[in-house]
Amino acid sequence: FHPDSDYATFVGAYKPTTESVQRYDITNKPIIRNGVPVMEQIITYNFVEQAFLQAYIEAWKDREKPEFLVIEEINRGNCAQIFGDLFQLLDRGDEGFSEYPIRADSDMKKQLKKEFVGLEIKNKESINDLFKGKDIVAQVLEGEVLLLPNNLYIWATMNTSDQSLFPIDSAFKRRWDWYYVPISNAEKNW
Repeated sequence: FHPDSDYATFVGAYKPTTESVQRYDITNKPIIRNGVPVMEQIITYNFVEQAFLQAYIEAWKDREKPEFLVIEEINRGNCAQIFGDLFQLLDRGDEGFSEYPIRADSDMKKQLKKEFVGLEIKNKESINDLFKGKDIVAQVLEGEVLLLPNNLYIWATMNTSDQSLFPIDSAFKRRWDWYYVPISNAEKNW
């Protein structure tokens, strides 16, 4: 993270992209020159997944392998702004799934639904049982809700001696397991 990081750069957002399209004349007939259709570049906007959403999708697609999202220097950005409503997903139950799923916005819902087409989740009944029999897996696959799966690990680092960084509030801190790792000088001979 860095001071300019935000939700869109962490999760995803619509971004301009270019694509080639057929040109038409004023009577709506395709323009052809030398037997080749005349194309032009236009700007369109597509939803582009960023680090969080990429890891989230991969974790659901391959539930057999762990998926790691590593955030370097988490305290260099405004965590509340960057995580937004995903903050709620960090509360995990004993089985490793988010305790409190959140509703996906319409843009993310469209993207997730497209990514999860045809995906079958093994043991979906046991996941649904964690949520009192609600068909939470179907809601995840439809992109309606976000729920961190138990094979998605979010690891973050921070240098606690850095000055002038964004403070991390206690509500955010309590959702993480903290481990102090001292500077190792044994191998460097410092």
